[in-house]
Amino acid sequence: MDWRKRISTDPNICQGQACISGTRVMVSVILDNLAAGVPVEEILQSYPALTRDDVEAATSYAAELDHQWRRSYQRIAARHRESFKKLAE
Repeated sequence: MDWRKRISTDPNICQGQACISGTRVMVSVILDNLAAGVPVEEILQSYPALTRDDVEAATSYAAELDHQWRRSYQRIAARHRESFKKLAE
């Protein structure tokens, strides 16, 4: 799933938060619902503009953000490993 085809950001829509393209449904709302255990069918009923592919795109987007954060953290940790060791002493 290429989430880039379904998710967009626009500073004039939802204060620039990631939304499903063509809607004002924020990705964070979809993810919060999924985290709360709300079934996909119920999310789709609550937000009729959404499709199952939109929900899948939201989870793909979140997974990619997590991977990017982990890579960034690993690069920072590698750069500052010696500093961290000195602090631990």
